[in-house]
Amino acid sequence: MRLAGAPRPPRSCLDLARSPTAAAEMEALRRRAWHEHGVASLPIEDIADPWLRQAVINEAARRWGPRTTGGHNGR
Repeated sequence: MRLAGAPRPPRSCLDLARSPTAAAEMEALRRRAWHEHGVASLPIEDIADPWLRQAVINEAARRWGPRTTGGHNGR
C-alpha cells in the first residue's frame, strides 16, 4: 500500500516479476546447456531406474550438499 503523494519505490531490472517457466522452455534451456557447456540437467522424477536415480541424488548431495526442499528419494 502506498500513501497518496508518496514517492514511488526505486525500480530495478532485478525486480521484474516473472511467470513460471513453461515445460517446453525448460527443455530448450536443458538442451542448450548440454550442447554449449556439457552440463546435463535432469529432473530427478524423470529418472525411472531407481538405482540410477539414487546414484544421481547421491552424487549431487556429495557435491552440493543435501536438498532443503522436496522429497528424499525424488519421487
